[in-house]
Amino acid sequence: MAARSASTKSRKAWKPPSPDRVERIRTRLLDAYGTPRMVPHRRPLDELILTVLSQSTNDRNRDIAYLRLRERFPTWEGVRDAPNSEVEAAIRPGGISKVKSRRIQDILIALTQHPRDGERPADPLDLSWMEDASLEESRAFLCALPGVARKTTACVLLFSYGIQDVPVDTHVGRVGTRLGLLRPGASAEEQHDEMCRLSLPDAALEFHVNLLRHGRRICDSQRPKCGECVLNRMCPARSEFK
Repeated sequence: MAARSASTKSRKAWKPPSPDRVERIRTRLLDAYGTPRMVPHRRPLDELILTVLSQSTNDRNRDIAYLRLRERFPTWEGVRDAPNSEVEAAIRPGGISKVKSRRIQDILIALTQHPRDGERPADPLDLSWMEDASLEESRAFLCALPGVARKTTACVLLFSYGIQDVPVDTHVGRVGTRLGLLRPGASAEEQHDEMCRLSLPDAALEFHVNLLRHGRRICDSQRPKCGECVLNRMCPARSEFK
């Protein structure tokens, strides 16, 4: 009951964090986890398919499924045109393979049938135009694909080109809400918009990855390790877990 009351009180009292508070949180996470050794890889379609495979599984199973898919089908055209049963068999280690195999093929078909507005590219599966396009155009294009929403879109743009569209998964959303960065009860759309607003352009990837690491290692959904948390004194939710 006490935890519920504290949570309700925090929801009513929530205010957007100041830039100074956001920077102090970012700096403490940076001190704890360092700068991620990640550079934009410029392979947006690879990232799109990898993100689909990541849903409802862990990184290891995702990577196994992706490698098996690429070994079985060296080109994305091959994945698109293959019998669904063969794609499903290749990605089975990643879980819910029937759903994911259909979604992957639906995405590849949609890209082929509905390329970027006003263009007839030689290769409709080439998404390299996104590097120079506006965030709004790229986001709208990706979100129009079957089963693709803001988190997947943000992963594609951030990890492929370093574009400031910050993914909010369950870990980032949980940590951000407990720290008061995000409004309790906010929709996924609102959470993504707010994280984009809070993140510095040259630190969006770093902030996302370190919030994710913190959620996985310390700020567990049920049993957060508050005694080990570098943000303990800054966390409005800490009293809920005493």
